[in-house]
Amino acid sequence: MTEKKSAGTNRTLYRTPFSRGYWVQAAAEFKDLKVLLFAALMIALRVALKPVGIPIAADLRINTAFFINAFGAMVYGPVVAIPAAAITDTLGYLLYPNGVYFFPFIFTEIAGSVIFALFLYRAEVSTLRVTLSRFCICFFVNIVLNTPIMALYYQMVMGKNYPLFDWIRIVKNLAMFPIESILLTLFLRVVVPPMQKLGYVHSSADKLRFARKQVIALVALLLIGIGAVAGYAVNDYNTKSFSAGYSAQERLNRNREMNAWAAREQDRYPEEEMVTVIQSARSRVGDPHMTYELALYRVDQAKLAEKSAADAGYSLDTLHGYSKSKAAADDTLIRVGEATAVTDKKTQEHLEMTIRWDEE
Repeated sequence: MTEKKSAGTNRTLYRTPFSRGYWVQAAAEFKDLKVLLFAALMIALRVALKPVGIPIAADLRINTAFFINAFGAMVYGPVVAIPAAAITDTLGYLLYPNGVYFFPFIFTEIAGSVIFALFLYRAEVSTLRVTLSRFCICFFVNIVLNTPIMALYYQMVMGKNYPLFDWIRIVKNLAMFPIESILLTLFLRVVVPPMQKLGYVHSSADKLRFARKQVIALVALLLIGIGAVAGYAVNDYNTKSFSAGYSAQERLNRNREMNAWAAREQDRYPEEEMVTVIQSARSRVGDPHMTYELALYRVDQAKLAEKSAADAGYSLDTLHGYSKSKAAADDTLIRVGEATAVTDKKTQEHLEMTIRWDEE
């Protein structure tokens, strides 16, 4: 380990974090009120920016909070980064709850902050360090560490199995790594100089430049990232069900539309005695058609009347507005078959419907 000292005894820079002095300095940040106030500001900004993202493609987006995470870790180091990340994770869930709170996820937040600190705190910050820090987070945190935590979450909370090799997650991180590395470098080039003058940062921004070799490497990584984004977007479009994004009114209208169509295609049940529920709506890139998988139900009129009398809000419209799971759970509906329907994506023209009856 070698050290580089700049002007002033409190401005020591370390080439690596593998020294006693580095960790003594990092621990000493807890005694600096100025640093602690700065950490509190970074926590507030990270929490505020958690729901803010830059959309890239499909459900890929850049979470802007990671810029603040990297900058904060650069200033206050790995020791302060641990409680700062823990507080951020907890406050983030309390303010923006998403699903069931699962404590082990706090370790991914902490690991990301610590990695940024190990590469950027008390170091001569360079494009290479920024890129390596982002790579380590994408690979070791988002893939290696997060996978067993996700598996545990799925098993304990959802009662499901989680694939240990989640290629979608791998592709996402492959796509985002070069893009985020470039953006983070540009962000630090802007914020480091003024913060150095204020004494919060001890490195200059001189090495946050893209040398020729770095430009070539980053362009290659960017092309890989763009290719991964495009591949992910195509796969997402080809495999997702568009019906999952329907609003309640849209689901009601589309189910009624399919019900009227199904009634015209058969003579077993009149339209008013049927409920047709869209189970999925899929297409592929370049395909002009949308394919719907439908579940056909017969309405038990006696139960409908009974439930309508007990609940004024329960009606035939309630049944027509059901999703796949709700329809299967309501005993007013008796499943009688399924169908595949094909429409023109552009004109919405009904092209073909194939009905397959269950044995009653």
